[in-house]
Formats: sequence, C-alpha cells, structure tokens
Amino acid sequence: MSLSTKIRLALVDDHSLVRDGIKALLSVVHNVTVVGEAENGARAMEMVEQCKPDLLLVDINLPDINGLVLTRKIREKHPSLRVLVLSMHDSKEYVSESLRAGASGYVLKNSPSREIVAAIEAIATGGTFYSAEIAQKLLLEDGESSELTPRESQVLYKMAQGLNNKEMARELNISVRTVETHRLSIRRKLKIDKPAALVKYAIDHGIISSQPH
Repeated sequence: MSLSTKIRLALVDDHSLVRDGIKALLSVVHNVTVVGEAENGARAMEMVEQCKPDLLLVDINLPDINGLVLTRKIREKHPSLRVLVLSMHDSKEYVSESLRAGASGYVLKNSPSREIVAAIEAIATGGTFYSAEIAQKLLLEDGESSELTPRESQVLYKMAQGLNNKEMARELNISVRTVETHRLSIRRKLKIDKPAALVKYAIDHGIISSQPH
C-alpha cells in the first residue's frame, strides 16, 4: 500500500473518549479513514470481518480479553491485517509480547499526535514503528552489547523508530547508500532479514548499549 491510497483503519479501545479523540485526530489526515471501532475483543473480531480494515489500532487493556491475545487471534485469521498497539504501558515485556503476537508497532497513548500519525503511515506501508520513548528506553536499558559498530547501532535505533533509508541518512548525516550498507551488515551479523524480527531481536537482546540523545 502507498500513502496515496486511503488507509482503512479500525479502533479497538474500551474508552469511547479515546476512540473519539483518535477519530478527531485522524479526521484531518487526508489518507486515513476510520471504518470501524470496537470496545472489546468479541466486537473487534466481528468488526474486522465486517469492515475489512487495512490496519487495526489496539489497546492492551480490554474488558474481555487481553489486547495482545486479540492481536494474535486476529493475525492468525487475517495475516495481511497490520496491527498497531496503542497503550499506556511502557514495559519491555509488553512490547516484546506485542511483537510475538504479530503487531508491527507500539506507541504510547501519551505520544504526540504526529507520532501516532507517523506510526499509522509507516505500518500501513509495510514498515514498523515504535514511539521514540519506547525505542530509546527499551533499546538502551540492557547492558548486553553486540558485534554491531556504533554507526550500525545508530542505524538500528532509527529502524526501530520506523524511519526509512532517506530519513535515516538525513538524521545521521550520511548517504542513503551508506545507510543501505549498514542495514545489510546488520542483517548479516544478526542473521535476521525481516524488519519486524530485527526490531524484536534488538528489544529482546538489548543489542544497543548506548545511543546519543
């Protein structure tokens, strides 16, 4: 999916105020349309069948089922459906479990609105996205190092935030070709090819030990 195509998004959150706030935020985003919403897991399963969204925004705390369990169930039945977790929890365990469940991103509810929109657009176009606070906290909290060079660690950190090659090149003041070279080296060293699996490995193993603020 390209950003020129309307992103069909559905919301799963048990608080109507949260859903209304997200709908209001997205009402001014020209390439996103909210096609459905649900307040619990049971309704979410029905809603996905009825509305056929491209992307599902899911809260973890639902009244009838854990949002991560719901994510796993929905992804098993609809493997092409992308899922973004929007949560108040910033723990490593929740983020790692969301990846195992099949989510493509994790954003905190107190994130800036622009970050939520960026996450939706990144995931809808096949990428991954983790809010800056999540990426920084989780990738820096483990002291275990890896064989990555400092520059490769910086590139991996930016990948976890959902940046594309051009954006990484601009932020790191290097060429796009250099970014591509570093990404290839990271994949070879870690023996991981898929972006989501690469970010999961980074979170699970703390492969980045330091990052400049």
